Amino acid sequence: MFMKIHHLAIVAAAATMILAPLPAAAQPLTLKSVSVAQAFRIVEAARAKCREQNFGEITVAVVDRAGDPKLVLAADNSNPHNVDLARRKAYTARTFRMTTTAWTARSAPGQEQNGQRQLLDVIPLGGGVPVMSGQDVIGGVGVSGSTGGQLGDESCAKAGADAVANQ
Repeated sequence: MFMKIHHLAIVAAAATMILAPLPAAAQPLTLKSVSVAQAFRIVEAARAKCREQNFGEITVAVVDRAGDPKLVLAADNSNPHNVDLARRKAYTARTFRMTTTAWTARSAPGQEQNGQRQLLDVIPLGGGVPVMSGQDVIGGVGVSGSTGGQLGDESCAKAGADAVANQ
C-alpha cells in the first residue's frame, strides 16, 4: 500500500512540473567570465607585485568562471609542482568565492565545511584570490613559488585580481 501511495506522489509531482506554466519570455543566461586580455593583465600585475616585494619569480595561473585554465605562466626557475599548485589555488578561490587563506581556515579539521577538502582540485594553501567583476566571480588567480611563502603568494595574487577589479 505504501509503495502505491509513494508512486502516486511521484507521478503527481512530475505531472505538476510538466504542466506548470513556463515563463513567458525565456531568455538565455548571460554569465561574465575573465577574458584573455584580463588574464594577461592579471598575470603581469601579480608578477610585478612579487618583483616589487623581492619575492622572486612566480608561477601564475588564471582560471575562468567555469574553473578552467585561461592562462598559466610558469617561472623560468619553477619547480615541477608550481603549475599544478597555482592552478588549484586559482580554482579553489573561484569555487568558494574567497581567498584560499580564508577557505583554508573555514575548512580546517573540526570545522563544519571540512568535508569540502575532499573535492577534486581544491587545495588548502594560501595564494589564491577570486577575480571579481562587481559582485560576480568571473575567475580566480593562483600564485605559487614566491619566496614570501603562502602569504607572499596571496599578496601577489591579490594584486593580479585587483588589476582588473574595476573593469
